[in-house]
Parts: sequence; structure tokens; C-alpha cells
Amino acid sequence: MFCQKCGSQIPDGAKFCTSCGAKLAEENNQTSAKSSSSGAKTAIIIVAVVLAVLILCVGGLVFAFKGIKKAVSDQFSGTEVTEEENAINDEEGIADEGAQEAGESADEALSEQIKSLDRKMLLDDFPDETDLMNIKPSVPEIRIDDDLGNIINKEEYDYRDKDFLDKLKKNGFVVYDGAGKEFFESYEMNRYMQIPNFVTVDSLMHTYHIYFAYLMRDIEKNHLADDLAALTDSMLNKSYEQYTELKGTEWEEAAKINVTLFSVAAVLLDDSALVPPEVVDTVKSEYDFVMEAGGVETSPLTGDYEDYSQYKPRGYYEGDADLEKYFRAMMWYGRRQLNQDVPDMDRAALLMTLALDDGNYDKWSSIYTVTSFFAGASDDLGYCEYMPVIQAVYGDGATLSDIKDDEQSWEKFHKMTASLRAPRINSIPIEDTEDEDNVIPGYRFMGQRFTIDATIMQELVYRRVGNYDDTDKRMLPDFLDVPAALGSDMAYSILKEEGSTDYANYDKNLNNLKKEFMNNDGTIWNASLYAGWLNTLRPLLEPKGAGYPTFMQNDEWTKKNLETFAGSYTELKHDTVLYSKQVMAEMGGGWDDEKDFRGYVEPEPIVFSRFEALSKNTAKGLKELGYLSADDEDNLNKLSELAGKLKTISVKELGNEKLTDEEYELIEIYGGEIEHFWLDAMKAQTGEEYPNSDNYPAALVVDVATDPNGTVLEMATGDPANIYVVVPVEGKLRIAEGAVYSFYQFTQPISDRLTDTEWRKRMGISVDDYEDFGSYGQAYDHPEWVKSYRYFWNNEAYYEDEE
Repeated sequence: MFCQKCGSQIPDGAKFCTSCGAKLAEENNQTSAKSSSSGAKTAIIIVAVVLAVLILCVGGLVFAFKGIKKAVSDQFSGTEVTEEENAINDEEGIADEGAQEAGESADEALSEQIKSLDRKMLLDDFPDETDLMNIKPSVPEIRIDDDLGNIINKEEYDYRDKDFLDKLKKNGFVVYDGAGKEFFESYEMNRYMQIPNFVTVDSLMHTYHIYFAYLMRDIEKNHLADDLAALTDSMLNKSYEQYTELKGTEWEEAAKINVTLFSVAAVLLDDSALVPPEVVDTVKSEYDFVMEAGGVETSPLTGDYEDYSQYKPRGYYEGDADLEKYFRAMMWYGRRQLNQDVPDMDRAALLMTLALDDGNYDKWSSIYTVTSFFAGASDDLGYCEYMPVIQAVYGDGATLSDIKDDEQSWEKFHKMTASLRAPRINSIPIEDTEDEDNVIPGYRFMGQRFTIDATIMQELVYRRVGNYDDTDKRMLPDFLDVPAALGSDMAYSILKEEGSTDYANYDKNLNNLKKEFMNNDGTIWNASLYAGWLNTLRPLLEPKGAGYPTFMQNDEWTKKNLETFAGSYTELKHDTVLYSKQVMAEMGGGWDDEKDFRGYVEPEPIVFSRFEALSKNTAKGLKELGYLSADDEDNLNKLSELAGKLKTISVKELGNEKLTDEEYELIEIYGGEIEHFWLDAMKAQTGEEYPNSDNYPAALVVDVATDPNGTVLEMATGDPANIYVVVPVEGKLRIAEGAVYSFYQFTQPISDRLTDTEWRKRMGISVDDYEDFGSYGQAYDHPEWVKSYRYFWNNEAYYEDEE
């Protein structure tokens, strides 16, 4: 059966919903919800054909804000708080007899969380892939002549040196850096020069990244930033009311913790915000640490270690004052944890839950819902886990008067919260001596999100894997851990060659991860746009066998696909580091009408099919949430249609079928197609009528893991690279060109997490501080495993060939 409030599946015999805490009626499992009063914003309830609702927590619980909202200055002046202001609204809850169920095991709770989320995130248009999976590729094998004589446009590449031509002949393709600042430029240049296009998965995934980032940025800047400021103000008011009432009791320090926490958020959003005198020193110390973003320090608020370098605005937040404030405040809410095993902090978590319950839940939920749609559910405990326990122990409608003198109930509550699930991913610096099985469970106001890849990385670093040669500790993961856990034999073989698999328990943990994700029924992959994006890339990890185009059947292409996965994955991490009317550009003209420069699509029909669904679901979900304009809906639908056409072409290519003239024309004008999406996103983001890719290049960087001893793992993309592929078009071979990712992976000092601007300067992609390009000059090298299919310019070798 399913909860009528949040849509979660409920085990038979359950008395309350394990996801939202709603009490289940004896008959028909019906629950009632009170409606908002005084025009309070109603909780968003998204009803879909397959899904019950989108709201991650209590979709049907609507709380009225009955308290009288006062100015911050009034609250801090010691004004007496009325009984009405401190009243907690009565809502449907859970019966005392359901208390034992509030302490589910971590595995059960995580499973329920994932299953519940899957039904709410609206990714319900995932296609039936049976027909695509049953395709029997039948592309004839090709042999490239030693002198490339059977390639019809060979003469256009005669100037290339021996190394370039040898790799092209041996592998059927070669990659060469330097395709411009943006992907569409390569394809547009091909059309101008009448060069056959090779439409890559890379170029389409990059286009989705552009629009994904644009949409997130627009929603955050124009909606969520104001919503967060209002929520922070309201929670600070309520927390100070609680502090005033609880002075002189065992709960005073807990209430003060919350006042401090929300005061820090308030000044991060507005440095002129008023701060209560009782906490001003702590708030100032925390604010200074956050703004300095230097590294790991002892938190003045909690006394725990905190990695303040995480508060450096990165990604698309960098450079926009409003978004930088939003970034720091949301990072503060996502990282600051009230540890369950510290009584005052667990009391603070209880008080925070009551404060949220008292008129602030709708504000919180509206922010949490849309960010969860993009990035996934919280990995940490929060309102959804604590409210059922409060109701089980204190009953419905508990007030401060009910809790402040009832130590027996408090002890019961504290014991029950100790049984709640631990987070899957640890993001807090901890001492090496601490119990590795106790991953510091605790409460977070807006917890950071559970992701599949972070779970994989967590399981493959110290202490989940042991030492190497009894000394070396694997403190940072490798990008290749992710595809290896998702089934890539090539990724594993590279890791083995590099020595990563020699760490104790690495193979054991990797095999367990493979079983976990490969045996999943599929629901985990449509839990959010983040998960859907990752799922779209998964078919790239499968080696291509007989019947596929010859250039796809070798190990070098398998590694090239790993780099495609890596590049798009880097863009995904970049866009979610905290948790994108068409101008018709002219597309060429004046060429030789007799020249045959028909191109080819990289035949990955399942990737294109999943991309088609991902774009549809992006539009559908944001529209139902009320965050999508008509123009953006139109563009997302066009992006989905483009992927559908590329899927159709891929199927035909694998079946060795002839394409239509319209399909060849689509390949020819593909650069203009994806350029329009880039232009719309950049114009909306920058306000410029004619944005230039020199100012907004594709290259970006993101930090994905931290070694608390002082380093971080960075992943980055540089300028797009050219790919040259020998493809068959109606029985004739030709060299087609396209654009692919250039992937980088390296470590940085923890105090020097890179922004996009810094990365581009260091790589000579953007002008540096001296108004020059490349004073650093290619400061970072490609990973070794991508070099075997790449061509690197060698002046001496080139001129030797000429002689």
C-alpha cells in the first residue's frame, strides 16, 4: 500500500509512513491534512499518473504560521513572547505504538528513502529499452588501406604527420586537442569547410549541461535566494523565541546553538543582518572562517573540525554577488551537523524540527523539493526523520512546555534518535582513531545529497579500504572508481595497472558495489535529474563487439568512451557542486554543391534514448513545480526531439540502412542546432545580445573529494578536442570530424580549490591577470590512459616528415 500524503510505499501492517511520518488510518489508509491559514503558501503537491507526489517529505501536511512575525530588532530586544507565538500547530501524527518503527536499520531506511524518492521525482517517462537492447548490429567490417587510398577525402589530410595518420589507420580514429572554445564551433567550421560531421555523444551531453546549469542558476537566483532569506529570517525569529522561553532550563544551550546557526546564515546572506548579543562573538568567528575559506579549523559553534575551504564559491556561483551569498548559506545549512551523540545538539535538532513545524515547513519544503529534483535526496537526518520520533515520544502538538521539564521523555527521544540511520557518505573531517563504523549520524537543516558516485568513492578510500604495503593510505579516490563500480572492465584494468586495486579490501568493496548497483531494479536511476544524467552515460561503459562500426570495436574506443563519461560526469559534478527567442545564426554558404560531405552519428541509441527521456522529464518536472518558462519548455522539448532523431539515425546506422536526405541534412547542420541552445542559455545568463564563446568557454573544474590532511581531488575539462573518425557512408569510407571532451584529473592544496576562472587562466584558455594568454601554459597534463588514442603536435617530427 501507499501513503496518501507522500506517495511512499508502506510495508503491510505499518501504522505510520516511514518516509513522512503520517499516521495511517485504519481503513483505506486515508489521512487528513489541515489547510494553510492567512494566505500562507501551500505545500507543493505534484500529482502524476504513476507518481503520487513530488514533495520529498510531508506532501500533504500544511502548517499554518499562527505566530506574529516581528522584526529582528524587536525579537532581540527582549520583548515578551506570547503564548500564541510559541504554540505548535496540531497536525496528524503517529501513535505511540509506532515508536519502535522509528528506529529502522540504516539499510532499511536508506532503501525506503530511495524507493520513496524514486516515486516523487517525476522521472517517469523512462523508455522501454527492450527493442534497442535487442538490436543486432550489422555494420560490415572495413579495412583501411595502408596509404588511406580507399578513403574518399584522404587528400585533405595528406599534410598530417606520420603519428597522426598511423593512429588514424590503426584505430580508425584519432583525437587531437584544439577544437575551439565551445563544441558547436567545431561543427559549424566543418559545415563552412564542407567537412563531414561526426556527431558525438560528448557534444549532446555538453549541451544538456549548458541548459541544466542555466535552469538551476535561474531558479536559484530569481526564486530560491529570496526564499532562503525569508526562511532564514523566520527560523531565526522562532529560534530566538525558543531561546527566550527556555532560558534557565536544560534546553537553554540547545536553543542558543540554533540561534547561532541561523544567525550565521543570516549574515552570510546579508552582512548587515542583526545578530543577537548573546551569540555575536561566535557568529563573527564563524563568519570570518567561512569568508576566509582557508581549510580545516575547529568550529566555534560545535567544537568539531570543519572544512571551511568548502565555502569558497565555485561553479557558476562564482562572480555573482547574490549567488555567492546563496552558495555560502546553502553550504552552511548543508554541512553544519548537530551530532546525535551530543545531548545539547540532539536537543537542538528537536527544537529545530519544532521550529520548522511551526509555520516554516512550507518555506523549507519549497526549496528542498526543487533542489532534490535536480540533485537528489539528503543523505543526512533531518525533519522527515525527527518529526515521527517527536510525535511518538511527546504526542501530537508538543509544545516547549511539554518538553522542557520532561527529562524522562527526553531520554527516550535521545535513545530513539540513536537508532536512526547513519549517513551513507561522510563529509566531516574525523580523527583516525574514531570508530569507522560510526559515521557521525546527525541532523542537518538542509542536508547535502545522497549520490551514487559519492557512495562509490566513499567505499573505496581509507578506511573503507586498508593500507597499501602497511603504510600508504588511499586518502583520495580516482574518477575511474565510478565506472569500475558500474561495470567497466577497462576502468578496472587501468586502476589495476596503476596500483589502486592493491589496497586491502579494494576488490572486495568494489565487487559489493557492483552487486548493489547492477542488481538494482532501476528505480535508483530515476531518483533525480542527477541520477538520470548518470544513467544516460552508463551504456558508454559497455565494450562494442562485432557488428558495430570497426572504429568502435577496439580498446582505444572503449577508453575514449571512458573519457566521454569522465567529461560529462565532470560537468554534472560542476553543476551540482552545491547540491542554461533563438537568434538564428547564419550557418555557412558558398560551397561546392557537388562535394559529398555527408556525415555520421556516433551510434549509441540507448544513450540517445535516455537523453531524450531526461530532457522530457526536466521540462515536465520544472513545469509542474512552476519554475519553467514557455521558452525554456520549448527549448527542452526541442532538445529531446533532437536526441530522438539521433537515436533513429543510430539504429539505422547499426542496421546498415540508408539514411534519408533529411537525416543527412540534420547531421550537416548539427552545429547550428546545438549553438542555438548555447546562445539562449548564455543570453539569459549574461544579458548580452551576442555572447562570445571566448568569454564563456566550455572548460570548467570541480573538486569532488577531500583529504583532510590538506589536498583535494579536482576533475576538469579543457577546450573541446577534435576527433577524426573513418566512417562508412553508403559503402564509401570517409574521415568525419567532431568534438569530444578533454578530461583532466589532479590534486590541489585544500586552501586552493580552483574556480572556473582560475582553471581557465592556468590552462591559457582565458586571459590571465597580466592580460595575456597562457602565462601558466598547459599547467596540467592529461591522464596517461587517454594519451594512447591522442595525437600530440611535434614540430620536429612534422618537419622531418616534410623532408
